[in-house]
Amino acid sequence: MSDDLGYEPSMRTDIPQSARIWNYWMGGKDHYEMDRIVGDGCIEVDPDIVTMAVQSRQFLIRAVNYLAAEHGIRQFIDIGCGLPTMRNTHEVAQAVAPDTRIVYVDNDRLVLAHARALLTSTTAEGIVTHFHADVRDPEWIISDAKHDLNFQEPIAVMLMGVLSFVDDYDEVRRIVDTLMKAVPSGSYLMMWHVTDDSQRFRFMCELYAGHGDAPLVPRLRSQVEALFDGLEMVEPGFVSITQWRSGEPEVGSVRAVSAYGAVARKPG
Repeated sequence: MSDDLGYEPSMRTDIPQSARIWNYWMGGKDHYEMDRIVGDGCIEVDPDIVTMAVQSRQFLIRAVNYLAAEHGIRQFIDIGCGLPTMRNTHEVAQAVAPDTRIVYVDNDRLVLAHARALLTSTTAEGIVTHFHADVRDPEWIISDAKHDLNFQEPIAVMLMGVLSFVDDYDEVRRIVDTLMKAVPSGSYLMMWHVTDDSQRFRFMCELYAGHGDAPLVPRLRSQVEALFDGLEMVEPGFVSITQWRSGEPEVGSVRAVSAYGAVARKPG
C-alpha cells in the first residue's frame, strides 16, 4: 500500500469522525458540525479532554525535538498520525536536522489525502512520505516503511495515542513487540495511551464510543507501562504527558491528565 491513494476519497460530513473530533479538540480547522456536536458533548462530561488533546501534541513536539537534538535520531515513523495540525513531526525534526526522514502512517484515507497536500518535507535534504495502513498490521507497516527508512540505523517508532483505539490488550502488546523487534538497537519507542484513573474521563469515553467511529479504550496505568518492558526509559520515565520534560511552571504545578506515556530506548 503506497502513499498514492489512487482516488479522491469520499467524505461524509453528516457522520462524526474520530480524527476530525480530535482535530477540533486540538484547535484545528478540519472538522464539521457533527464532529463539533460530539466533541462539545464530550467536553461537557470531561473538559480535560481539550487539555489532553492539546498536550498530546506538546508531548510529541518535546519528544521529537529531544530525540533529534540530543540523541541524533534521523528517522521517525509516525503511526496513526491523524490530521495535520500545529507543528507536525517532520517540521519539528527537520528544524533540528534537515536530512531527517519521516514516514506518516494512517488507516484513514481522508487523513492521508490531507497529509499528501500539507505534510511535505521542509528541506531539500529530508524525506517525508505517507502510506495507508492499519496499526493492527505492523508487519505491513514495517514492510512498507523499508522503502524509505534504513532499518540498519536507529528509528523512532511513534504510537501517539493510536493504541487507545485498539480494543484487545493482547493485540496492543503484539503490535508494540512486533514493531520494536523490527527496528535495530538504539531505536526508540515514543508512546502515550489514555488511562482509566479519572471517572469523568471514563464516562466521557462511554459517550464517545456511542458516537465516534472508533471508541477510546482507557487502560490501567500498569498495563500501559508494561508496554515498555525490555526498553530503557529516558528521564522522567513513565508519566502523564503533561509532565514529560515540560519544564517548571511559572505558577503552581503541572497537572496530570488521563494520558500517560514515555520515551524509551531499545538496548543492545
